[in-house]
Amino acid sequence: MKKHIFIMMLFALCLTSFQAHAQRYLPGMKGLQVTAGMADGVHWNAGSNFAYHFGAAYSVYTKNANRWVIGGEYLHKKYDYKDMRIPVEQFTAEGGYYLKFLSDRRKTFFLSLGLSALAGYEVSNKSEKLLPDGSTLLDKDCFIYGGALTLELEAYLTDRIALLVNARERMLFGSDIGKFHTQVGIGVKFIIN
Repeated sequence: MKKHIFIMMLFALCLTSFQAHAQRYLPGMKGLQVTAGMADGVHWNAGSNFAYHFGAAYSVYTKNANRWVIGGEYLHKKYDYKDMRIPVEQFTAEGGYYLKFLSDRRKTFFLSLGLSALAGYEVSNKSEKLLPDGSTLLDKDCFIYGGALTLELEAYLTDRIALLVNARERMLFGSDIGKFHTQVGIGVKFIIN
């Protein structure tokens, strides 16, 4: 009886110890991701210049564990003017390439550096030019274009779900509110094939 138990335990050990780990970052894999975070500094109270962003993107993995990313993003920020706050919104589309430069041996954590082209539209004060105090807002709604540099950590929770943490610097021309926006965010990626 002990001999049979020993053989079954040895068989079970062999089954569990020689399992192949999940295949990740293979050419042709596709993923959908959703991200959100803060922009232009971390401000927790409602009276400060709290700015946020959220976006969605589609990724296609290439050879050498790199990936192409296509997506869209929304950024909302308020600026102080006398006793009111003037909202500015940016709607941008992104197309970029992310280069994986560091990962662990088990392929659980990946660190990537991405460079993206951005184009979109900026809306100041919901297109209302006349302010409640009678002043006229000189900032116009405009088309914006530029690029973004992103550092992203991708940590796989399961074979099909990854947690994302990223930091990015956006540089946009044509904007009335400034060229540079620093973003910090988190997100979730779902591998769809």
